[in-house]
Amino acid sequence: MANTSTNATSTVDNGVNVAALISAREALAQAPQAAQFKWRAACEWKNGTHSHSTVEGYYGLGQEQRHRRTFTFDADHPEVFASEDNGATPVEYVLVGLASCLTAGIAAVAQHRNIQLRSVTATIEGDMDIQGILGVDSDVRNGFGGIKVTYKIDADAKREDIEALVAQSQKRSAVYDIVTNPTNVTVVVN
Repeated sequence: MANTSTNATSTVDNGVNVAALISAREALAQAPQAAQFKWRAACEWKNGTHSHSTVEGYYGLGQEQRHRRTFTFDADHPEVFASEDNGATPVEYVLVGLASCLTAGIAAVAQHRNIQLRSVTATIEGDMDIQGILGVDSDVRNGFGGIKVTYKIDADAKREDIEALVAQSQKRSAVYDIVTNPTNVTVVVN
């Protein structure tokens, strides 16, 4: 529920450094080659359908970069697929990525528009007919038939302003773009 009262003397703090983001945007507009990023992940098979992935470095701003620490992810399938359930499924990671990207965008846009957020919660569901991935029916798509993201947002803003935050987040979200538009994927064996 939105609270439409605002305090003109209060400072909005959603934890996003908008000034730094705007400065980065202006700098990259002057040096578009620095805006070319390459994100990376490494994945190692463990056993059965279980794999372990790491994210350490990436390329951006014209040079190699490193995260402050290595991030790790275990992926598997649930026991109903005769697996060990050692991690979220890969398709669940896609849902996490989409919800996380959209939610980060909402916080950034709200900060930029001087809207104080009190809480933002996303519930995301992806519908899938698994007959395709199991080879039961080759006419069934392997991926999601549809994805639904539902937000509950409590903020010092009118409903239409909150809806505009979500719309702008969709417009700028890299993961939303990846999921809703074709992406060229090349798979090679060395």
